[in-house]
Amino acid sequence: LHLDAAAPEASDQFIAFLQGDARRAAALYILGDLFESWVGDDDDDPERTRVCAALRAFTDGGNPCFVMHGNRDFLLGERFAARTGCRLLADPVVADIEGVRALLAHGDLFCTGDVKYQQLRVIVRDPDWQRRLLALPLADRKLLADEARAGSRAHTSRVQPDIMDANPAAIELAVKEFDVEVVVHGHTHRPGVHEFTVAGRRRTRIVLG
Repeated sequence: LHLDAAAPEASDQFIAFLQGDARRAAALYILGDLFESWVGDDDDDPERTRVCAALRAFTDGGNPCFVMHGNRDFLLGERFAARTGCRLLADPVVADIEGVRALLAHGDLFCTGDVKYQQLRVIVRDPDWQRRLLALPLADRKLLADEARAGSRAHTSRVQPDIMDANPAAIELAVKEFDVEVVVHGHTHRPGVHEFTVAGRRRTRIVLG
């Protein structure tokens, strides 16, 4: 969703969803990039605080909510979980949903053609690197997040779109490794439902908008 103060109407729609349709679901899974950026659980941004309060109201109502790290909000931590009542998920994770074995993922792990991004992903997901970053003052982390977003836009403008999409071979490898019928992911912003065959069995990949 990439929620951010620059687009409060998106937060309004998400909060309305939490107060309406989401309450009729067995569980809500947020597969990364809930926020455009998250510089630490001490983030005091009013818009993100508003979203966190809405998540707290949602989970206080007895609605389970699971949140996965994305490439924009990989610093979500235990204080965020305590603040919202959400449970943090590993990426990827296998879930049994209505009797279907499904692999849930943010999706960036499957974009293996973008080598530079994958190298960066390894760095920013490293716990030691994260601890060093979180030790910086909040104001400095906000400046670094702004610079990172600018760098991401520049990288995206230079790289061929197909390179930034999920690699079918990586998807098939994950299906075999985790023995799943369905893969659900986001990240690529190319929504669709893809049917394919692995080991003689039909599988489904659902890409979120």
